[in-house]
Amino acid sequence: MIFTMGELIVEIMRNREGVSLREADVFLGPYPSGAPAIFIDTVAKMKHSAAIIGAVGNDDFGLCLEKRFERDGVDTSYITRVDGVSTGCAFVTYFEDGSRKFIFHIGNSAAASAKCPHPDKIPSADYFHIMGCSVMSNESFGREIIKAMHLFAQKGAKVSFDPNVRPELLGNAELIDEIMSMTNVLMPGVSELLSISKEDTVERAVEKCFENERLEIIALKNGSKGCRIFTREGSFDMGIYKIEPVDATGAGDSFDAAFLCGLCDGLSLVECAKQASAAAALNTSAFGPMEGKITPDSVKKMVEGGM
Repeated sequence: MIFTMGELIVEIMRNREGVSLREADVFLGPYPSGAPAIFIDTVAKMKHSAAIIGAVGNDDFGLCLEKRFERDGVDTSYITRVDGVSTGCAFVTYFEDGSRKFIFHIGNSAAASAKCPHPDKIPSADYFHIMGCSVMSNESFGREIIKAMHLFAQKGAKVSFDPNVRPELLGNAELIDEIMSMTNVLMPGVSELLSISKEDTVERAVEKCFENERLEIIALKNGSKGCRIFTREGSFDMGIYKIEPVDATGAGDSFDAAFLCGLCDGLSLVECAKQASAAAALNTSAFGPMEGKITPDSVKKMVEGGM
């Protein structure tokens, strides 16, 4: 069983590159989104037990999210409907150099209002996954996530953490240290690894992170350059699968999910990395944050086809 807790939002996306958010132009959506939502939906698509703790407004955007989860097999019993506020949303535009810009409506929406379940309602799980953007979007919400982290860890769950820092959501960074102290599997990007370690090279950053005795694995994501997997015993590099990229939103979240599913299945770290890279590629090949055709069969087929 894999759990997460975080923001549930819909994404409203520009239909082409290079249009700023201050211009009147066309948007597409709503697409179910939010980093933890994309993550847990991929877990379910990989046919693993999956649940998310979160909140939506009592509106059609909330229904959009719930229906997608129900379709893909995510346990929605920990999702709260909140009257009087709207479901969270994000507006996003893309630029020719691959960069993105967001306008988030999270802290003032239902998305940041979810509470940690009562200790009696916390089940045992293999992993409790945290996204840094969820923690930093709203301080009180971040503290609820940390409370849940400790309760799941007490029930035997390992903690996985993707710092997933969004410049638009920077704040409450002091909470990251507490999460890092509990992390068993760390899945950052290069800039995030350097930022949270306060080091200027990957090698020194990795060494510093492994000072935490709980930490077992660092899966370092580096976009089109692939990933590098570190343990205390060594490291190896993994490339990417060649696809026609359509939308990179959520690729890292799908990577996280498929990597943890591989660990739950007892796969080797090389197999986990291949599976994760395939899920990320499938996510990137579709427009929309969680529209990629990810299944155990499609991931297996991509892995067998080679990089």
